[in-house]
Amino acid sequence: MLEIKNLKKLVKISEYTTYKIGGDADYFVIVKSKSELINAIIQARKNKIPFFILGSGANILFGDKGFRGLVIKNEVKHISVTNNIVTAGSGTTIAELIENSMRIGLSGFEHFAGIPSTVGGALWQNLHFLLPDRTETVYIESILKSAEILDENNDLFKVGKDFFEFGYDKSILHKKDLVVTEATFHLQSKDAKKIRKQIDENLKWRDEKQPSLEQFPSCGSVFKKIDGIGAGRLIDKVGLKGYQIGGAKVSEKHANFIVNTGGATANDVVDLIKLIQKKVFEETGHKLEIEINLVGEF
Repeated sequence: MLEIKNLKKLVKISEYTTYKIGGDADYFVIVKSKSELINAIIQARKNKIPFFILGSGANILFGDKGFRGLVIKNEVKHISVTNNIVTAGSGTTIAELIENSMRIGLSGFEHFAGIPSTVGGALWQNLHFLLPDRTETVYIESILKSAEILDENNDLFKVGKDFFEFGYDKSILHKKDLVVTEATFHLQSKDAKKIRKQIDENLKWRDEKQPSLEQFPSCGSVFKKIDGIGAGRLIDKVGLKGYQIGGAKVSEKHANFIVNTGGATANDVVDLIKLIQKKVFEETGHKLEIEINLVGEF
């Protein structure tokens, strides 16, 4: 028996993801405080019910048959600042941190402007962005100082940056049953106008190069980059830009995005992913790996 406040049953997950795709979760709860988050996890573990922590709903594809377990929508949001040190709840969005930090002249988060993510999701995948000048990729690990973790035994403890074993699109969170409850970042003082300029440049680049999330729902980039060769360029090279299966379509603006044109199913997306991987390998010899997370039953 799950003893969780405001617990709901059979909730359509598509409403909570940027892809607007996915079936029902058996159980669903929105948590607003750290104690609610921890209790939901403890209850799921106690009852041996699979659980999934949902942040902004980006970078994931939920299956059409839904999720047999508990989806915990993390809205644990708080921000505290001491000098150049910012601590935030794991459900705080990067957008909220960007605005808050810019307002008080602290630099670091602006590089991730326009990326839908929470703090927890950012650490999960080592959030990153290739700057508009295309010379440097900035990772969230570069500003992370420490974090608070709930471990497999439901104990809370503090960890440093090295604990996460960060890589490209990966962290230790992929391998162990750990949940970030809050994180602390070390930022640099900078004039707010210069921070705003960087934000505007990043947003302008995204608008020019990537499909609008509001107009064309997606989960972000689908495939991991191959050094020196963009996944999008490979997909374009084999003639699949604009190719469509059901409601899922390779974006004509950026081929590493598969967009939901309306009514796309998870299986439409998966079928298109498999076709892209097959054709790119056959024609170029390159193996494309997905960087998105597939969740639930397909």
